[in-house]
Amino acid sequence: MLKEFKKFAVKGNVIDLAVGVIIGGAFGKIVTSLVNDMIMPLFGVILGKVNLKQLKWIVQHADESEGVSELSVMYGSFLQNIVDFLIISISIFLFVKLLDSMKKKEEKKTPEPPKPSKEEELLTEIRDLLKEKNSEAMD
Repeated sequence: MLKEFKKFAVKGNVIDLAVGVIIGGAFGKIVTSLVNDMIMPLFGVILGKVNLKQLKWIVQHADESEGVSELSVMYGSFLQNIVDFLIISISIFLFVKLLDSMKKKEEKKTPEPPKPSKEEELLTEIRDLLKEKNSEAMD
C-alpha cells in the first residue's frame, strides 16, 4: 500500500496539482489585497468618500436596555467579495485560454508522418512477394 501511495504521489499530475493549489492560494491573497486595499477605496472615493466595507443595512437597532444587539446585512463586504471573485475568475479564464492556445500551437508543430505514396505501397507489395517467392524456392 505504501508503494502504491508513493507511485501515486510521485506522478506529475499530483505534484502539478499541489503546486497549482499553493500558487492559487498565494494569488488569491494578492487579489484580495488588491481589492481591499486599492480598488474598493478608490470606489469609495468616487462614490463620495464612503468606506464600502462598512456599508450595511440595519435590520434591527441595538437596544442595550433589552440586551439586543444590532442585526444588519453587511452588503458592502459582500460587494467586496464579488469584486474579488470576478478578478480571480477572469484571471483564471485568461490563464486557461493562454494555456489552450499554447497547446494548439504545439499540436500544429508535430504533424503526423506522411503516408507512403501509391508507388511506394506497390513497390513494398512487390518486394514482399519476391521475398516470399525466394523463401519458397529455398525450402
